Amino acid sequence: MADASQPVELLVCTTCRAGQPTNVEGPRPGTQLFDALTAADLPENVTLKGVECFSNCDQGCSVTLRGGNERWTYVYGRFTGAEDAELVADGVTKYAATVDGLVPWRERSIHFRKNCIARIPPQETPE
Repeated sequence: MADASQPVELLVCTTCRAGQPTNVEGPRPGTQLFDALTAADLPENVTLKGVECFSNCDQGCSVTLRGGNERWTYVYGRFTGAEDAELVADGVTKYAATVDGLVPWRERSIHFRKNCIARIPPQETPE
């Protein structure tokens, strides 16, 4: 039986440019979002990981929420950088509080409602 305290991963694409031209120097917006999230107050069961390229470049900065074999996995996009860290932290906090990864629609922020890139079923589908 699933339990909401099971580990959750928050994956952040650190190579996302969020529409920046390739000649802009300094950290990319994806890296800025990741760095800001390292300072955020995330639930104990959430592990933050930076990853390279989700191949979702046209959708701004992207994050993935996944947890165990019984939770749905979500990919969200159109984040712009460090300024969205609080928004992402709120979303992952709500996700981590579920046993199946299904945050009720009305409890999701508008950004999370409108910018879901993919929803992937759990590895172990309940009968």
